Amino acid sequence: MFSKTCTYGIKATLFIAQKAQLDERVSLKEIATAIDSPVAFTAKILQVLAKEHIINSIKGPKGGFEIAKAQLPNITIKQVVKAIDGDSLFNGCALGLQECNEKAPCPMHDNFVSIRDQLNETLASSNLLQVAADLNQGRTVLKR
Repeated sequence: MFSKTCTYGIKATLFIAQKAQLDERVSLKEIATAIDSPVAFTAKILQVLAKEHIINSIKGPKGGFEIAKAQLPNITIKQVVKAIDGDSLFNGCALGLQECNEKAPCPMHDNFVSIRDQLNETLASSNLLQVAADLNQGRTVLKR
């Protein structure tokens, strides 16, 4: 459903959010290890997330990545997805057609619109505070 880059971006953001609830800043290596991603690949993803103001990148010996605790309820998983993959998942055609709408639908249009709308709603209503709390309480995991 999501690109590999987006999947790692979501995991990285959630790991940083989890640590933010504990008032911790994390290093690139910690993030890459936690989400089971190559360090260089993770670094590129984190650059995008920092550029889009989803996470903060702090330089220097005590640097790393963080999200302000107060921002956790304001950042949604949808924002992370849009930062990395754009909004085609929420607006695009299931088959990738340039023109796909009710007047000129692709064969998957009617079924895909409801799925797309439900996914949009789910991701837009899932904020980092909620998801990180589930991680910190052991109800969910980032890797097995």
